Amino acid sequence: MATQSDVEQAKRSVWQEAGFRAYLGASGCAGIAFAMQNLLASWLLIGVLLLPADQVGVALAIIGIPGIFVMLWGGASADRSDPKDLLLRVYLIAPILPLFLIVANGLNALNIWTVTAWGLGVSTLISFSGPALLTTLNRVSGERVQQGVTAATAVGFIVQMMGLAMAGQMERIGLSAALSIQAVCFLIGVLMVRNLPSFPNGKAQVHHSAWNEVLEGLKATYRNRDVFNVLLINFTSSIFNAGAFLTVFPFIIKRIFDGDAWLLAVMMIIFYAGATTSNLLMLRFMPLANPGRIFLVMQLSRMAILFLLWAWPNWIVLILTTIAWGLNMGITSTLARAIVQESAEPQYRGRIMSVFNLGFVGSAPIGALVLGVIIEMFGTLNALIPALAVSFVLFIYGTFTTSLWTYRSPAAKPG
Repeated sequence: MATQSDVEQAKRSVWQEAGFRAYLGASGCAGIAFAMQNLLASWLLIGVLLLPADQVGVALAIIGIPGIFVMLWGGASADRSDPKDLLLRVYLIAPILPLFLIVANGLNALNIWTVTAWGLGVSTLISFSGPALLTTLNRVSGERVQQGVTAATAVGFIVQMMGLAMAGQMERIGLSAALSIQAVCFLIGVLMVRNLPSFPNGKAQVHHSAWNEVLEGLKATYRNRDVFNVLLINFTSSIFNAGAFLTVFPFIIKRIFDGDAWLLAVMMIIFYAGATTSNLLMLRFMPLANPGRIFLVMQLSRMAILFLLWAWPNWIVLILTTIAWGLNMGITSTLARAIVQESAEPQYRGRIMSVFNLGFVGSAPIGALVLGVIIEMFGTLNALIPALAVSFVLFIYGTFTTSLWTYRSPAAKPG
């Protein structure tokens, strides 16, 4: 029988947990810096260096693809050590990278190679630290994983908007000033990480090679069919949907609407405002009993959103579809993350979450390679068509060949 203490603990909001608030501070500061990275990298290649889409695709692939392997290594590291120590090391190294590009800019050596080197460095750190952040979120959320994931994702979208707003001022305040802000955010992140509780691995350490531990994590991912299917759908979708947002969308702003870095920042802020709104709305209804069903329906609804943008590219449609695309992404990314985090075996959670992160970090550069070629061969807007087709196929696959439609969250009330 549940004690009074158990009942009171169950009623506590995740916001009341000191560890969760410290987590939001740490992830928020780093999140601003990482969000600046997304816009700065795209616009330096597209709007400053004026590279064609196929070259931009190659550069973004070079920046992102190594993160696939680094992320798996980071997942293994998060499972066998205290993630707080890992995050401290990463955030201490991170400020070196924007300082490198500041020096390159001062020496008039800003080119595809220096931008790619800077982007690769930051992407590597994002990939390596991502699983540690995600496994820390599980620990500071306790039994309120859905609420913790949703709240953290909403805050993450808010800091994304803050980072985009800062990066969007690049052409007004100068690149070096924008990069200095990025470096300062990393340094503040170090101070915030120090406030996190420590979570040392209390189990006896069995010394395997890092890649053996990665392999164990991949096997654990494959064994859990709900986790595997969410990851498969998320990864495949992200190749063309996250790829479309990170590669096609900036070209739409530049070539179709003749925009600058600030317009791209504004439209990306509108996108993440939609994503934040959907997370705040979902938070009122957590825990959701059947998150897999909603996740699959969102795959289908994305088709209508992208079709409107492809068929009628005017200002009103751009704004409305950007809002709807953000709402859709906020729901799908949060539900995918919540299903995986609440279903993953605790001893493999860091490694499984590293595989999950591949759906966002690893697939986008693959999409950039493909979509960059499509843009140059068939036109900017036609690069949205693969996302339309893939969204429909994934809905059919998830609904009729997996158990995600009937998946029931372990956090849901019986009945």
